[in-house]
Amino acid sequence: MVSDFFYPRLGGVEMHIWSLSQCLLHLGHKVVVLTNRYGERAGVRYMTNGLKVYYAPVLPISDQDSMPTLWTFFPYLRSILIRERITLVHGHQATSTLAQESLFFAKCMGYKAVFTDHSLFGFSDIASVNLNKWMKVSLSDMDHSIAVSHTCRENLVLRAALDPRRTSAIPNAVDAKKFTPDPTARWPSDTVNIVMVSRLVYRKGVDLVVDVIPEICKRFPNVHFIIGGDGDKRLLLEEMRERHSLHDRVELLGAVPHARVRDTLVRGHIFLNCSLTESFCIAILEAACAGLYVVSTKVGGVPEVLPPRMITFAQPSPASLIDALSKAIPRARHVEPHDFNQELTGLYSWRDVAARTVRVYDRVAGTPPAPLVERLARYYSTGRVLGLLAVGIAVATFLFWRFVEWCMPEEDLDIAPDFPRATFRQHVMKRSLSLHAEYRAMQQQTSSPTSQPNIGLGVPHTVDSSADAAVEGWYRGYARGRGDSSSVDGQALGRIAQQHARTDAVLSSHLVESQRRSRADSTVSVVSSFSPPLGPATPQLGLPLL
Repeated sequence: MVSDFFYPRLGGVEMHIWSLSQCLLHLGHKVVVLTNRYGERAGVRYMTNGLKVYYAPVLPISDQDSMPTLWTFFPYLRSILIRERITLVHGHQATSTLAQESLFFAKCMGYKAVFTDHSLFGFSDIASVNLNKWMKVSLSDMDHSIAVSHTCRENLVLRAALDPRRTSAIPNAVDAKKFTPDPTARWPSDTVNIVMVSRLVYRKGVDLVVDVIPEICKRFPNVHFIIGGDGDKRLLLEEMRERHSLHDRVELLGAVPHARVRDTLVRGHIFLNCSLTESFCIAILEAACAGLYVVSTKVGGVPEVLPPRMITFAQPSPASLIDALSKAIPRARHVEPHDFNQELTGLYSWRDVAARTVRVYDRVAGTPPAPLVERLARYYSTGRVLGLLAVGIAVATFLFWRFVEWCMPEEDLDIAPDFPRATFRQHVMKRSLSLHAEYRAMQQQTSSPTSQPNIGLGVPHTVDSSADAAVEGWYRGYARGRGDSSSVDGQALGRIAQQHARTDAVLSSHLVESQRRSRADSTVSVVSSFSPPLGPATPQLGLPLL
């Protein structure tokens, strides 16, 4: 996986790469992510389930896009591909310089390459024209291209002059279990809450929002707006709130971490999306999973995402959005949040996205490699002038590759060891079971007859069964996933890794509480049994016990 956009930055592309990588790991594939550095986050990092991430020392310039490196990044990429024994390179997002360069270099070295586009682009502005020209060259030699919606696929085919038979539409997805509804969390409880969570930039339609909010607040006195996100358009919202004296009705949360997005969504009844362009819009999918009725602009691939009963569309204009919200507010309180969540659980799944992506990988892997002459012919077909330039770059890259091969032979590069998945499984099992055993021992100690007299001293001895339930659920999930007595399949490993953190948290909290109570019981028991007289002997008795 190659892209300039990855963790710690959060967004649709970043979450797509992360979720797809995790599911591919569960299916038994090896996945390595290559991105540019994020501040001090540079070098090699291991993340959940052994996902290996290379934060390359490439200078980011604008919006975390890396600066074009020409051929200086080529030896670094070649070393990673050889050391990690990569067989296919998957680049994400058209505006990612790192992804475009890596795909071009990988094809020159004979690797299979797949590209996924996540955004829509125009045909008339200068930036889009230049990007479309490069996409036409880069994707002419691509083995397969993926778009996140049918609208995005049509846009990509037109922009890059691709063969539609070599493109696919594989949508984003959402983990519905992470966005479970909670109607009791709606606050303020006596109002209709409209939530908006997005980057506060021009493309997200913030200029429309500043005209919509005052009018809606004037028409509906019981409406409360909750806006999460940050960006260069936040000042417009603050000025609007100050101008119309809406401090008690418009709540600006600032940047919301992805772990807290669900807690923000469940506070609302309606989710508002005013984007001017969207290829998929995973935000409205997350909101609907959380039980919110959606009001959105009808742009790009948004109409493909939700069933009609979950959403009301509007044109990207203040008047149309005001009318759509006016119709949605009366019906918002009659929505059954859990019905939304259950329906979307069956429609969207990251496992399904991963399975469809693997089918693309298998199809690409089965095609024979194209000879250099055929690849150069593809580049030349992109245009008389542009084609000659592309052919010249491809030939120069091929010669540079041969030079690097001569300077640093492949056999001189050490193979990087794979993540020890078997050891990881054993560690997960041993750690959870050891915590459970220690908790059991502490539980028996605190419930022994010798400590019963201390109950009268006000020290509680209640035992919560949630730790036992967590360990039992984890162990059953582990046992179900075992193919035989010596191995665990990818899905079982996923269940173990997901439940490991929850189990540790529950058991650790119980251990700390039990140890605290045990120390308190011991101190109180000794003091009450000996009843030392007041004087110099008292500190001597208390100090060793503390």
